[in-house]
Formats: sequence, C-alpha cells, structure tokens
Amino acid sequence: MAASERRTTIAVPIGNLVIGGGGPVAVQAMTNTDTADVEATARQVCDLAEAGAELVRVTVNTGEAAGAIEELVKRVRGAGCVAPIIGDFHYNGHKLLREHPACARLLDKYRINPGNVGTGKRHDGQFATICKIAADHNKPVRIGVNAGSLDPEIVERKIAANREIGVPGEEILNECMILSALESTEQALAQGLRKDQIVISCKSSTPRHLVNLYRELARRSEQPLHLGLTEAGMGMKGLVWSAAAMGILLNEGIGDTIRVSLTPRPGGDRCEEVRAACELLQALGLRAFMPSITACPGCGRTSSTVFQQLAEDTEAYVRSRMPAWRRRYEGVETLSLAVMGCIVNGPGESKAANIGISLPGSGEVPRCPVYVDGRHVTTLAGTPEQLREAFHEIIEAYIAGKYPRREL
Repeated sequence: MAASERRTTIAVPIGNLVIGGGGPVAVQAMTNTDTADVEATARQVCDLAEAGAELVRVTVNTGEAAGAIEELVKRVRGAGCVAPIIGDFHYNGHKLLREHPACARLLDKYRINPGNVGTGKRHDGQFATICKIAADHNKPVRIGVNAGSLDPEIVERKIAANREIGVPGEEILNECMILSALESTEQALAQGLRKDQIVISCKSSTPRHLVNLYRELARRSEQPLHLGLTEAGMGMKGLVWSAAAMGILLNEGIGDTIRVSLTPRPGGDRCEEVRAACELLQALGLRAFMPSITACPGCGRTSSTVFQQLAEDTEAYVRSRMPAWRRRYEGVETLSLAVMGCIVNGPGESKAANIGISLPGSGEVPRCPVYVDGRHVTTLAGTPEQLREAFHEIIEAYIAGKYPRREL
C-alpha cells in the first residue's frame, strides 16, 4: 500500500479537527511544563501550535493540574490558539475527571492508558468511569497502550497460552498490546462511547517491533491510529529511529496522527519534536508545512563556508517569516529553495527549485547565479552579508508576487 493509498479508518472529530476518515495525518505534541503552572503551560501550548502542532497534550496528574485546566483553556483560546487540548491521564484519571467537572468539560480529548487504571475489578470500574464521563461530555478518547505499562493480567494470560509452542517474546508482547487496545475499545463502546470517539495507539520504543505491531493492528481495527515511538530518545538517535519506523508505516498508509517523542536537552526547545514530525510528513509527500530548502552537503570542491552560512541563515529566515507568510499567502508552504556550493550540482538543483542560488566552489569565478522557476534571473556578488540580504529580498519578492493573498 503506497502512502497515497491511505488505510480507511473511522473519522473522529477532536475540537476543530477530524482525525482519520482519510483526512490529512495530523501532528501532535505534548507539553513538558507543570500543568498547574498555567502561565508556562499556556505559553508552551501556543508555541507548539505556532510551530505546527495541530493537537497538544498536557499532563493531568494532580488535583492542582486538573483544577488549572479551566484557566489554561481560557488563556490559550484568548491568545488565538485553536489547537485541541488533550488531557493525559494515568492512575487517577477517573478521580480527577469526576472531582473536576470543568476539566472534563473543557478538554477536547482524554488520553487513557488501560495498563495503569488499576487491576482486576478496580481496573474495569475505573476505566468505565473515565469512558462514561467522556460519553456524557461527548468527548473523544485515545486508548493509548504502552509496552512499558501493559496490563499484567493480559501479559500473564498470553505467556501462559504460548509457553508450550515457543512463540517469540516480541510476538507475545505485540499481541498483548493489540489485545489490550482492542479489548479496551470494546469496553469503551459498552460504556456508551461511539466508534467515532475512539483513537487507539500501541507504542513501543523499538522501530522494528513498532512496524510489525502497527501492521497487525491496522489489519484488525478500523479505528484511527496514533503513531509514534513511545520513547524515541535524544537528538540524532531519536530523529532517526522515529523516521525509520514511522516512515515505513506512513508510506504504507498506516497512521492518522503522529507524535515524534524526542527527549529535549536541558532547557532545549520542545518545538523540535513538532518540526521533526512536520518534516517527516513533508518528506513523504503527505503534507506541506514549510518551504523546503535543498542545501549542498559540501566536499573538497567547496572550500568556502559561505554557502553553509547562507543555507543556515536562509533556514532561520524562512522559519522566522513563516507565521506571517502563512497568514498572508495561500500555499506558501509549498515553496522550494536551493542553496548550492559549486558548479557540479549547483545550477541543476537551483533550476529545479522555485528559487535557487549556486555559490562558487574552489577555483570558480566568485559570482552567484540565481534561478527562479528554472530561469536565470540575476547574478549576485559581494560580501556574505550582501549575498544573504539580496537572496532573502528575492525570496520575499517571489512570495509576494506568486502566492494568492489571503483576506486578513
């Protein structure tokens, strides 16, 4: 199944969005602030949404956090941010939703982990309470199963059933996760939720396991699927492992909403996980969020660092201008740019982009041809600062003349 042949799933409305039903794959993110700190959390919700997150999840783990939801929603909406806000519940969600009716009423969706809502009869009763509250408020839920917090009763049952025939541990774990998601879905339906109120996920932290798991889950359920590694890790490792697993699945048409769960550096930018998710969808041709920039990697022919600096400056410039461009110009996210470092691929890649510049390599004439939609329109020269300013002016002029203006 190619990415263009999306798996058919039930459409689930969430706030101002619809997940599944053949609609665009939506980008999610999660705050890492203390939700009781309304000011910090509201600011991060808005920052994540501005970066491209279409749904934002917040931790609801204490009475203080649940009590802060009303003011949080008020501030976020007052700032003009419309991204649905999702409450992430573990262990005590039944209690918090029951004791804080404003929290239950104002959240756009609840996330439930069936592996930690209690055991035995307590599990069934507490899970039912959350589902009943969601049904009463007409709220969707995500039934989110994690490999690290599986219901022990399901695990024991499957291990006992497969002990004699030697089924590999990976297969047993995946089957346990799928069973937890499917059985929990049936329990949620029995408590009054409709099929168009349920999204499911089964997350592990190993790409190969995740691919096999979601292929089987997609075969056995028509609910929309939330896709992602549960703990992708930091930096390059987190990016590569997330792309390795989710790229395969998305290209097979599996996945209706994604989160790239990156571990930020201390004090790092939480929005990096949003940008990574947007880049992944754009790389697969599923969505367009931001103008793409093709840049030369450099080699022995590119002795100057000018092209590297121009590529970095142009990326930063585009990112800083994108909020204003997106509001003003329709379709600007499809713009393609190229910043190349020598004559080998420079002119060709520059002609293939909407706007491209080919900088001189070692031994080449110190002049920089610029191409617009395949045509050579000018040749720039000067200091790195002058090149940057002139190239960015060409970008601005192209956008203003090429893309339809939105009514503000």
